[in-house]
Amino acid sequence: MPPNLSPLWISLKVASVSTCVTFGLGVFAAYRMADYRGRWRSLIDSLCIAPLILPPTVVGFVLLQLLGKYGPLGRLLQLVNINLIFTWYAGAIAATVVTFPLMYRTALGAFQQIDRNLLNAARLLGASEVRVFWQIALPLALPGILAGTTLTFARGLGEFGATLMIAGNIPNVTTTIPLAIYAAVEAGDYEQAWFWSIIILLVSLSAIASLNLWQLGRHHPSTPVQTNLAPQTRSLLEPELTQIQTAQLSQTGLSIQIKKNLAGFCLATQFQSDRQTLGILGASGAGKSLLLKCIAGMETPDHGHIYLNGRRLFDSQQGINVPSRDRRIGLIFQHYALFPHLTVAQNIAFSIYQPKFWQWRSPTAQVQLPPWVQHQVTAQLQAMWLEGLGDRYPHQLSGGQQQRVALARALIHQPDVLLLDEPFSALDTHLRHQLEQELIGILHRYQGMALFVTHNMEEAYRICQDLLILEHGQVVRHGYKQDIFQHPQYTTVARLTGCKNISRAIAQSDHQILAVDWDCTLETTEQITIDDFYVGLRAHQLIFLFSPDSLSDPDDSLSAPGTSSALCAQNLVWCWLAATSETPHRMTLYLKLQAPPNHSNDYHLQAEVFKEKWMQLKAQPLPWRVYLAPDRLMVLQ
Repeated sequence: MPPNLSPLWISLKVASVSTCVTFGLGVFAAYRMADYRGRWRSLIDSLCIAPLILPPTVVGFVLLQLLGKYGPLGRLLQLVNINLIFTWYAGAIAATVVTFPLMYRTALGAFQQIDRNLLNAARLLGASEVRVFWQIALPLALPGILAGTTLTFARGLGEFGATLMIAGNIPNVTTTIPLAIYAAVEAGDYEQAWFWSIIILLVSLSAIASLNLWQLGRHHPSTPVQTNLAPQTRSLLEPELTQIQTAQLSQTGLSIQIKKNLAGFCLATQFQSDRQTLGILGASGAGKSLLLKCIAGMETPDHGHIYLNGRRLFDSQQGINVPSRDRRIGLIFQHYALFPHLTVAQNIAFSIYQPKFWQWRSPTAQVQLPPWVQHQVTAQLQAMWLEGLGDRYPHQLSGGQQQRVALARALIHQPDVLLLDEPFSALDTHLRHQLEQELIGILHRYQGMALFVTHNMEEAYRICQDLLILEHGQVVRHGYKQDIFQHPQYTTVARLTGCKNISRAIAQSDHQILAVDWDCTLETTEQITIDDFYVGLRAHQLIFLFSPDSLSDPDDSLSAPGTSSALCAQNLVWCWLAATSETPHRMTLYLKLQAPPNHSNDYHLQAEVFKEKWMQLKAQPLPWRVYLAPDRLMVLQ
């Protein structure tokens, strides 16, 4: 006679219900724990994975004590005439508890693999937390989550110990396939045991094979789609028609006074800036990126305030901390943080297009952009020289194209301030120069304010009008770029702005100093008003003189045109060449003053000259005479 198939239907019913419940609970818990760094993290994580470590019979016994007739939950259920013990519902509960750790740990790993900058980028583009989860986090973590779901289903089919404890082995009611196998072996009916073993093996392998086929069939374009962004442009997005309203505020500019303590570091910054491009310079670890994160709302300062165009973005005294999505700030990350599962058009339209809830489905879903969104996206593509790339995915673009997409995405929602966190760091030299020129033009047209973080002094000088110098989390200099380069005031600022020649100094008179490390006495134009100070001179400002008449005839020197003819003899020093360093267009000369060098590292000053001048210079016999112009010497603290 054909066997009773009730164990199959009971097992499928129990496994399906437990998988659905575990999916919801496990994914929710994993997403919350992925970003949670509180004191209770270890305890919560331990409780979530405990059923994976404990024997199933122990789990079943605990559930029996909770849900049984005399258990705390069982008594409450009896008040409404509900009895779960020894029903298939109890089997589903047992399977849910036992399989939950598999779903939780798999989903947690999938969420932790997502670049957090992608989620932060979505928030800065105005997305709510629900939209960030459904449209960014869930699609990116979906392969891992579905793998966990399949394992959960297979584990639910095979659950035995906990099910036996809480549901029993009641034929046609709670007997699942594992319990049927156990009963058949006990009765010596090995043919029946083999039958159910093969059935459960086939069901489990079918679930795993279905997942693998789905993953192989997913849409992962590998070649560029050669189409223009036309009225038939495909997009995930379909909006409610909303117009972006820009508040007309009387106050403009950025005002910051914040303090943020981290382990071994403190960001204590205060400055104000108007609607210009502000370059933020500083060594690695100076707090540049942390400052941008505080402005963007990705980090919360401990104290202080952040005002933007009269709006309070953060105020510790008044308890104000505006979420990132409401700050109207555009942020260009170092590696752009483009959503990899969305096309170029979808990335750009993300901030201006709010899809309905039921449209947050498969990231490969393609629907037509409405005309008003399509018009704005097309305009951004044209402005960024990206025509014809609307249907491509980020991995199909070059580094420069990805950066322009990131700029278009940030600018389309008209942010009040644009934050650029070392946007050229991932590009080669040629591409950096090309995109730098493009960025200068974009910022010139941009109506808001821009903060440009970099550690490249020349890059900051070319792009920015004002500079802010950070050192160990504090502002050491803030002002117009030419003023900072000409009068850095501090040795740290001088070094950050490219000064390679700095020496300890002792004042001999109001305008005369002894450069201790250079072993020479020099006249300065700047009056000496402090006791403990340094003297600096930029490498390109050294002047070489050769003929006896050079003191009165500067045209015989290799200096720049316009050098004063009233040269100071005291600042004319003999020098010897210790070593050279070559770049494609310049030579760096390492010079020893007053005496020949003993080795290549025995030098006082660095000089930079173009190769044309180097050809003239190296033809002259040593020693050379070098002139340290008094008006180029910088007095530093």
